Amino acid sequence: MTSSPGILEQAVLDVVPGREPDFERAFGEARSLISASPGFLGLDLLRCLEKPSRYLLLVRWETLEAHTAGFRQGPSYARWSELLHPFYSPFPVVEHYSSALSTSASVV
Repeated sequence: MTSSPGILEQAVLDVVPGREPDFERAFGEARSLISASPGFLGLDLLRCLEKPSRYLLLVRWETLEAHTAGFRQGPSYARWSELLHPFYSPFPVVEHYSSALSTSASVV
C-alpha cells in the first residue's frame, strides 16, 4: 500500500459583486495565516472566467485533521474569518477529497 498524497480541500467562494479587489487584497493577508498552519501543503485561488465574482479555493493538507482540527480550531482561524468571511454571499460549502484516480499528460 502506498502512502496517501494528502487531502484536497475545495470551496467555491462567491464574493459580493464589486468587492473582488478587496477580497483579493484580504486573501493576500490571510494566505500567510493558513500557510503557517502545521500540515498545510499549498493552495491555489482561481478566479472564474464566466462569473468574475466566483473563486475556487483548493488547499492541500497532509491530513483531514490538519485542516479541521489544526487550522480551524487553531489560533489563526479567528483572524482568517475576520478577513474573509464578510465577502461571501452565500457562505461557501467546504469539502475534502482524496485521490481516487490520477492521470498526467504524457511527455513524448
